[in-house]
Amino acid sequence: MKRKPIYVEIPIKGDMDNLWSSSQTPDLHQQWDLRFSSITYLPKDHESDPQEFLYKTNIGFGLAVEGWGRSVGSFNGKDGSRTSSLHFGSDQRMSLITEGKGYWKYIPNENSSLTFLTQYDYKTRFGKFGELLDFCLFRPLIGWATALSFDVLKRWMEKGEAPTTQYIRFSINWLLTFLFAFIWIYHGLVPKLLNMHPEELTMAENLLPINLIEPSAMIIGAGIAEIIFGAAWLFSKHRRKLLWLQTFVFPVLTLSAVIGDPSTLTHPFSPLTFNLCLLILSIIGLLISRDVPTAKNCKRQR
Repeated sequence: MKRKPIYVEIPIKGDMDNLWSSSQTPDLHQQWDLRFSSITYLPKDHESDPQEFLYKTNIGFGLAVEGWGRSVGSFNGKDGSRTSSLHFGSDQRMSLITEGKGYWKYIPNENSSLTFLTQYDYKTRFGKFGELLDFCLFRPLIGWATALSFDVLKRWMEKGEAPTTQYIRFSINWLLTFLFAFIWIYHGLVPKLLNMHPEELTMAENLLPINLIEPSAMIIGAGIAEIIFGAAWLFSKHRRKLLWLQTFVFPVLTLSAVIGDPSTLTHPFSPLTFNLCLLILSIIGLLISRDVPTAKNCKRQR
């Protein structure tokens, strides 16, 4: 398996000093960089010494990966660009990374625009298994986290939206995505295709007073359509269009269910309240998904 360095690049409109400070000051850096939960600079004996620091990344369930880093040098180019080189690693046995090296580069462009980029690589633990785990999962994941973090930093500098707020909107957006995907696939698969619930048959029969089509065939078709729509939530690039569509679909589904079987209004899980909740969640999704940070805004290859 050929190991490729991780490369991420993004254009940012802003001031060089602000960008440098946001990425070189621990309290600011840890706010936008998804890879680090905390960064602590260690005191230096001499001003010219490399800046050493400790980092921690919380991975959930009370576990955290801790490591060390060292800014081994910086360079200011004649064209106004800046470069910061880094040596990092972890002595913790649970860390896949043993040590690595990389750099950040800050390049001024025209019209107050900057190019912010990074490239880094690292060695892994656990022999061939560690190499396979890194190639299949960890390297793509940490590359994605780097790119997402860069887009969060860009929006922070250009629009002033705090990283915490951005990550909250990002999380809500994806929670809604997985929720809607699960609901549509589940309701298409379980009560329609696998089980053919009696209430589904009753509503289909009442909605088809003229025997143009068998109720069971209608339910199968509806189940397949719901599964396809649920899958679209996972793979579509235009989820806002799906949200808009749902704001029309859920009232129609509610009205159809009530017409098909008015007794459902007295059920513990009434389609009226259920679809109303989904309609409200769709509206919330529309409100928070207008400008969600994404790793796709970064260039991932030279």
